[in-house]
Amino acid sequence: MPTVRQDAWTQEEDLLLSEIVLRHIREGSTQLQAFEEAGKQMNRTAAACGFRWNSYVRKQYKAEIEMAKKQRKERKKLIREPAETASEAEKPTEAVESEASLFDAIRILQKIAEKSKQENKQVTDVQRGADEWKLKYEELLVMYQEEREKHEQLQKEYSALLSIMEKARKLVEQEV
Repeated sequence: MPTVRQDAWTQEEDLLLSEIVLRHIREGSTQLQAFEEAGKQMNRTAAACGFRWNSYVRKQYKAEIEMAKKQRKERKKLIREPAETASEAEKPTEAVESEASLFDAIRILQKIAEKSKQENKQVTDVQRGADEWKLKYEELLVMYQEEREKHEQLQKEYSALLSIMEKARKLVEQEV
């Protein structure tokens, strides 16, 4: 039995989940069936897909959900019409579906582009912050090296002073 994934959701998985659920809405299917299909495709449980949809993804696709519901309504209306008018009405349905699919694709691409811009801005901000920290580090490194040189010089002077004092002590002991 394959292991069911429990890792974090990716943007691509959210997109796939939305496409599947919106298609099921348009076709008049249940969301439970959509979650089961999505779960199989992403190797996740239907419950996990349902939770992700209801807690996060659905909120980002309100307009698309309304459009899918309208398309479902149109589809049901066409199915109820008499058989002779149904064949003539199929052409507008295909046009509505292709327009909706194109509309969905455009909206999805716009959202991806917007998220990409936000991520690029965040990366730029992080890079700017990293550059600032690098400059501060270099300044502190120069200060450290200067202080280290001063410390070494003081150590030499202290050692020389101790040496002089030791010699003086020995001279005093020799005289006494």
